Formats: sequence, C-alpha cells, structure tokens
Amino acid sequence: MTTFASAPPASRIAHPSAQAARRALRLGAAPLALTALWLLGAPAQARPSYDGSAPTCFLTAGGTLEICRDGSEAEGVLAAPSPCTFVRGVQLRRPRTGATGPIEAVFQGESPLAKTRRGEDCPERRATDMRDGGALHTGRSPEQLATILPPSEIRFGGALPERREPKRRRGEAPAEPTVEGIGPRDPIAVSGRDWAGEEYSYVFLLGQEVVGADVETADETPRRRRGRGRREADAPPADMSLRRVQIEARTLDFAHFEIRTRAENGYGLAWVPVSGEGRRRTAPVPAAVLDETGRPVASACPAPPSKTRGLAGSISIVDHTYHYFYTDVLPEDCALPPEKRRTGLFLRTATDLAAEKVWSSPRRLGPALPPDSLVRVARAKGTKGWAVSYTCYRPANAPGGPVADICLQYTADLDPAAIGALTLYADPVEAGRSTAYLGLRSGGNGAGRFDRSAHFWMTDAYGNLDVPATYAGKSGLLTWVDRLAPGAGGYEGSQVYGRPVYWSTWTARRTTPP
Repeated sequence: MTTFASAPPASRIAHPSAQAARRALRLGAAPLALTALWLLGAPAQARPSYDGSAPTCFLTAGGTLEICRDGSEAEGVLAAPSPCTFVRGVQLRRPRTGATGPIEAVFQGESPLAKTRRGEDCPERRATDMRDGGALHTGRSPEQLATILPPSEIRFGGALPERREPKRRRGEAPAEPTVEGIGPRDPIAVSGRDWAGEEYSYVFLLGQEVVGADVETADETPRRRRGRGRREADAPPADMSLRRVQIEARTLDFAHFEIRTRAENGYGLAWVPVSGEGRRRTAPVPAAVLDETGRPVASACPAPPSKTRGLAGSISIVDHTYHYFYTDVLPEDCALPPEKRRTGLFLRTATDLAAEKVWSSPRRLGPALPPDSLVRVARAKGTKGWAVSYTCYRPANAPGGPVADICLQYTADLDPAAIGALTLYADPVEAGRSTAYLGLRSGGNGAGRFDRSAHFWMTDAYGNLDVPATYAGKSGLLTWVDRLAPGAGGYEGSQVYGRPVYWSTWTARRTTPP
C-alpha cells in the first residue's frame, strides 16, 4: 500500500456574517451589539463571497463557534491502495495506555481472497454496492506518522454477497456473474470499561442475515466452489431478502480478536478466538448483538443483496455511557423501493459492552435525512458539545456548484436532543445540500467532480475527537475515500478498488468567551 505526504493548503472564501461583524467593529459598534450580530445568524449559515480574498467560514454551536477553512488546514493522501484492494472507513485512534504512543488504525479492507500464484497479477474486481465490506484491518504507527496509513494486517473476514462479472475470451459465450465472499463492514472501535478495571477494547461491525432464515447471520455464505486462486460462490436468489445486523469482537492488543457468538448449548454468550489466518474463513459465526428487549440490533428494512442499508455510525463515551449514533432507513418507508427509502439518525446507549443485552431501544433524533446519508457523532475536542459530521453537497451557488463535500456542525451542549435540533440540510432535504460544508480540496476526477465516501475521524480511546500531537491546535482530523479520484497508475476499473483515501484537519474557533 502506497502512501504520500500532505498536500499544500489553499485559501478560502469569507462568510458574510464574519465580514459584517468585522465591519461593525471597524465602525465602532458596541461589544454587546457585536455579540448580538454573531448570535442572530442561524447556526451553520455560510453564504460565501466569491472573490477568493478570505476563507469560507460558518457559525455553529448556536453562534459560539466559527469554523473556517483557511490556509492553515492541511490535507493529504492517507493511502493509495493497489488496484485489487480498497480501504474505507478509517478510524485513527489513540490508545488508552497514555496520551502518547502508537496511533491505531481500524478500517475496512480488501476482500479476503486466496493467494494468487507467484508473479500473477491480482485480478480486477468490481462491486455493485460501494458500501459493501471486506475484512477488518488494524495497524499501528508512531504518532508523528498518524496521517500516513500504517502497515496493516487482516484480522478476520466473513462473506457477504458481491457480484463479479467474469472475464471472457473473444468468441466465448457470456458467463453468469459470480458472487465473491466479502466480510464485515463499517468497523467502530471503542474502549471497554477501563474505569471499572476492564482491559478489553471492542470493535463493532456489520454483518448480514437472511430474513426469515434460521441462521444468525448471512456470514454463513451460499454454496461455494473452487475458482482459480479466489473464493467464489453461486449467486444468491434474486428474491433473497437480507438485513444488516451488528456483530461484535473484543481485543486486548488490536492484533488478536475474539468474536461474540452463542454458547454451544444455544443459550448465553461465548467469546471465541479468531484464527490468525486472516485470509481464511476460520472465524466462528458471530451472534447478533442484542438490545434491552432481546431483539438483534438490525437494520429496519429488509432489502435484496447489495442494497441493504443502515447501522453505520460511531460510538462515543460520555459520563461512562456509550452513545451509539447511527443512520437507518425509516421503518415507515420499508414498503418503498430501496432507492426511495429515507434515512433517519438514531441513538442507542449502553453501560456494558460485554453484557448479554447491550444496547437500549433506538431513539430517533431529528427529521428525515436524504437516502444513504452517513452521519458520525462524537464529543467535540475543547468544548462541551457534540461534533456532527455528515455527507452533503455544497449549495448550487457555492464555488464549483453542488459538488459532494463533508459537512460539520457542533451542538452547544451534550444533550443528545440538541443533535436532533440541528438543521443538517437545506430544503429540499432530498438534495442533500448544506451551507456547513468544509470545502475539502483533495481528490476529484480532474473535471470538478468529487466523491467523499465512508468518512471517519481520529478519536481517543473513548470514541471522542482527538488529533495527533503534530496538529495539537486543530479541532479534528477527517479521513475519507474519493471513488472518483484516479487510483494507482490511473486505474479506473472500479468505483471501489484502488481508490485513494484522504485526510484533512479543521479548526473550530470561539466567537464568544467560554
């Protein structure tokens, strides 16, 4: 895996409320009037001028914070995977052993395939769903290299359906597409209850189960046959319905893992070690994580293979309570076609991740969101509020037009209800546009089109925002994938494999005294 150094910063454009406040100060406005001017503007409003003379800024946290993308915000390439691999959902994480030490990277990696013969190129692979998973990867790097993805190892993988169009020689009849086994997706790492003496950390991932089938998860794959140097499976029936389920692993060192599964008698829980052979299907079948009612933590709506949605998000510990924020399809939309189902933001809480029934029942936060929204929530760094990052598009009149970006807002306190009160998107919500965009520069296809997928950030051991010591004055560090950016050697064979992963910092500055 190739990595590169950071890209040079660029200037940004100013927010008119910031300009008006500075103009009022120059004209001798009273401090009280100046404060009122800042606070009267709606949170996260940004209507930039287009002369390029100043950074793009917007207010958030009830007007008490301002986020500006100026020349001091660094960006760069975190990883450049080879054409047959992918990296997505990279959570950089500070270990709980101390304020300094190796930075852990936890992410979703390439599909587990059998090794090719010596000298044979890795075959080109495609995916019909760019959100599908691969295998859990972890790695460690010195803190000064936290913005370069460290060497990583596959820890375990399962099997979820991914269609692959077989290559054929000239004159051959078209062959039926096959389904390659790919494993758990969307990992989230968080510390166990070290305040109670627990030494384990936990990683939550998403598997799939067949709706109506008597199996725990769909990681029990369809019938397999041997292929040339790869694992293949017959295509699942077209009318198969699946749903996502949350599964759980625990670790002491992020190198060796145990999977949460059922006890041999079918009752109670057991933690079973995963074999060190990361590319083999030696992992036991995981049991779905249960909520307080005894039901599996599962996505609300069944869907055909490669169209399942839901449960991707983040976990943050505040006051010894785990807060699991995630998006899911609204239950009332299950009767609609998958592409028309709306999304909502939900919260579950827990006090013990090793309990038989882990999470509370879901609580919905705020109005409906655009389809396929990804929202991450964590306690903000340096302020007593939540940071909320989410996929979005810039407004149509913004520089470059309505291109994909990542938006960011803060709440003024740690009441989860404040998250639901945020206006994440402008009307019409289906367009996914917001003025709270960060104005990220890296990536793109060279023609002004960008894709910012599977974003995550750096956290401390408790899932709350943190930054490397090199960027101690910053408020956070984002990672994301650009599926439109050229891969290694200009590779364009897939929208998933070989695509670069980028990183960037941001800074939230106070507009009022703390």
